[in-house]
Amino acid sequence: MRYKEFGSTGLELSEISVGTWALGGKDMGPVDEKDAIEAIHTMIDCGVNFIDTAPTYGRGASETIVGKALASGKRSQVTLLTKCGIRWEEGPKNFKKGAIRDSSHDSIIKQIDESLMRLQTDYIDIYLIHWPDVNTPLEETADTLKELKKAGKIRFSGISNFEDNDLEKLYDLGVLDVIQFPYSMVNRSQEQLLKKYHEKGVATMGYGSLGAGILTGSIRELPHFEPGDARLGFYDFFVEPKFSRVMDLLEVLDDIALKRQVPVAQVTINWTVQHNFINTSLTGVRNAREAVENTAAMAWQLTADEIHKIDQAVAQLDSLS
Repeated sequence: MRYKEFGSTGLELSEISVGTWALGGKDMGPVDEKDAIEAIHTMIDCGVNFIDTAPTYGRGASETIVGKALASGKRSQVTLLTKCGIRWEEGPKNFKKGAIRDSSHDSIIKQIDESLMRLQTDYIDIYLIHWPDVNTPLEETADTLKELKKAGKIRFSGISNFEDNDLEKLYDLGVLDVIQFPYSMVNRSQEQLLKKYHEKGVATMGYGSLGAGILTGSIRELPHFEPGDARLGFYDFFVEPKFSRVMDLLEVLDDIALKRQVPVAQVTINWTVQHNFINTSLTGVRNAREAVENTAAMAWQLTADEIHKIDQAVAQLDSLS
């Protein structure tokens, strides 16, 4: 496993981390709980020391699985991240209908206690505001995060999916330890923000590194997801013409993977983490086999020539954006 300093936090974390959105089992297809727990254990046993989750992943299901996986004595082996800022209305258990962005003081206090219970722990290492809440002043949210730090419930704080103006304010308010944005060959939309705050000493995380599976090579035909599948609304490459351009990119990845005798996913993972402005990249896993495959990517690195070839293909994809 390879490790990097995590911004200015003093932590040294694995270059890849466990992404658990899919483990919620409601947004991205079904998942077996036993397989999910084995996947987390395998990632840890292979040297990964960072797990990312959120209450919104399966409406608490992902946090519950992570809590069960860590209850066997592995909590001390990992840095644990979860998120806040979204609650649900009473009624239908449907994220898209019932989710409300709420980063107010009282809401976050309730949210963290619920997360701590599901995760079976008494503190969170890193606590991120998942999405902006335009109805709550940033100062109120920042004061709440500071209150949680003082109480020992969280160690570090930050955001996921914010605009730069809000990032500047939160940085000045002293609560921007970590930022998390999508970053992959198929989504470089926030690259400049990642670079900017990396230079300021803020820890950076990229999510969606495998493009919801499309950059593993496992999807070669335009998929037809079930209604409500989050991949349809969250990603723009499961429709034409971008899907065909991604298939062209995969041909380049296929060639490198064949010459190196490694799975395509390992090529993808290395391309992401070899950017110095990415401290860690989230990799989703559903079972132990995927965990072994992903962590094996850390045993080697792409050459400058290989990165150049990939970058040329990525540039063709970017021309559609």
